[in-house]
Amino acid sequence: MKIQGRLFIWLSVFILATAVVYGVWSKEPVGTTALFLAFGLSVMIGFYLAFTARRMDALAQDNKEADVADEAGEVGFFAPHSWQPFSLAVGGALGFLGVAVGWWLLYFSLPLILIGLWGWVFEFYRGENQNQ
Repeated sequence: MKIQGRLFIWLSVFILATAVVYGVWSKEPVGTTALFLAFGLSVMIGFYLAFTARRMDALAQDNKEADVADEAGEVGFFAPHSWQPFSLAVGGALGFLGVAVGWWLLYFSLPLILIGLWGWVFEFYRGENQNQ
């Protein structure tokens, strides 16, 4: 994780330099603001990764002499399948479309978002994936 933290910190330095040069040359406020916001996001991610890396044990990716097989093993638990992200995606797309087309679309998107969110949170409490 130390490597990822350093990568994001260096990326933030590059984005900051790009934002300053872009702002001076173009005098266009929207792109300049977007680049400064990207700089802030990159700093936050880099600081979080660097801060977390100090509190964790060294991983194989932090060792220059490590092999690929050193990180082998269980990565974590992942849901086998779920339709809930699709419901959230359709509801979110309709919601964002409602901002452009008309606010009345939010009446159709909000139930889809709530159903998808509710189903995703409680999908392991019912059905075939229910924990015993």
